[in-house]
Amino acid sequence: MDGQQRQMIALKEWAVSVKALREGKQIIVMRKGGIIEETRDFQLISHNFYMMPAYEHQRKELLKAAYQDEMDETLAEWSPEAETIKLDTYAEVTDDIEITEQETLDKLRDCHIWTDTFAEERLKWKRKKPLHLLLMKIYRLDEPIHAPMRDAYNGCKSWVRLEDKLPEPAMTPVLTAEEYGSQRERILSLIDLKQKLY
Repeated sequence: MDGQQRQMIALKEWAVSVKALREGKQIIVMRKGGIIEETRDFQLISHNFYMMPAYEHQRKELLKAAYQDEMDETLAEWSPEAETIKLDTYAEVTDDIEITEQETLDKLRDCHIWTDTFAEERLKWKRKKPLHLLLMKIYRLDEPIHAPMRDAYNGCKSWVRLEDKLPEPAMTPVLTAEEYGSQRERILSLIDLKQKLY
């Protein structure tokens, strides 16, 4: 992970989206902030973090047809009474792009698992706030971490600080540097944007 210190923080994201990231099917997430976000909007508080799968608010109709069964796969391994939560994916943000126009989102429809309706809903919610498009290098943990589930992790929020000391397992990039660079450049070119890596 380029020698960066491991952050004890996690970004909550639909479990089916984490699965797609982990399997190299996309390199982006779209964020506007959770309903109970302290700052009232999304802020990138760390450039590297664990991905914490969230299950409760996934909506199959907002996924492209090819990925709807994958949501069922994530739900099959989840129990709301679970005492631990599995962390098996780590992310490193290279770009935090603010989007305000629907036509920009439309150009990205082939770069993610969500329907146009999902992207449009994300953009329109809290209309005065921009939608954050995060481009991320994704890493698979060689051995998953089963972290104790804490009350503080519940609720519709973007970020959680991990309360327990966790091991630092080895991790492997999902994409090679060349593969990631190619996907990143394609996305930036689709929205006519050039950015330097963080």
